[in-house]
Amino acid sequence: MAIKVYIDQGHNPSGANSGAEGNGYREQDLVYRIGILTAERLRDRGFEVRVSRPLPSTQLGTSNASSLAARANGANSWGADIFISLHANASDNPSATGNEAFVYSTSSPALSLAENILYQLTRSTGLRNRGVSARPNLYVLRRTAMPATLVELGFITNEDDADLMATRPDLFAAGVSNGVLAYYGMM
Repeated sequence: MAIKVYIDQGHNPSGANSGAEGNGYREQDLVYRIGILTAERLRDRGFEVRVSRPLPSTQLGTSNASSLAARANGANSWGADIFISLHANASDNPSATGNEAFVYSTSSPALSLAENILYQLTRSTGLRNRGVSARPNLYVLRRTAMPATLVELGFITNEDDADLMATRPDLFAAGVSNGVLAYYGMM
C-alpha cells in the first residue's frame, strides 16, 4: 500500500483565512502552486497524495476556525501517513529570509520530517535554514493524528524570497518532495 501524504496549501483564495501579501504576491497563490508541483513529484515516486486545495479557487470553511478544521479533518479522515502544511512567512523586517518549520513537539517523529524537508529546501533553493521549532498552539499540528509539520517557504515580505517562490516554484517543490523521500529513506 502506498504511503499517503496530505499536502495543505495554507490559506484560502479570499475571505476567511486568507494569507499574507508582499512584493505584489499573495501567500495563498504561491503555496497553491508549490503544493500542486510537490504532489506531482511525490505521485511520480509512488506516493498517494491529496492536497487541501485541488483548485486555485477551492475555499475551505467559512471562518478561520472552520478552515483550519477542514484541513486537519481532511487528513485525519483520509488516514494520511504524514501532513505537510505549506506557507510563506512574513515579517516587518524586509531583510528576513529563509525557510523554517514548526512541529507540535520536538520529541515526535514530525521533527525528523521537518528537518529533512528544511535540509532539502536549503539544498534546492539556497535559502537559509532557520530551523525547526515546537508550536503546539498551531491548530493543524495539534489536531492531526499523524506526523505533521507546517513549513514556511521563505518570506513573502523579502523581495528575493518572494520572487523565487513566484518564478521557481519547482525548486520549493523539489525541496519538500526530496525531504519526504529522505524521511522515508528513499534517497
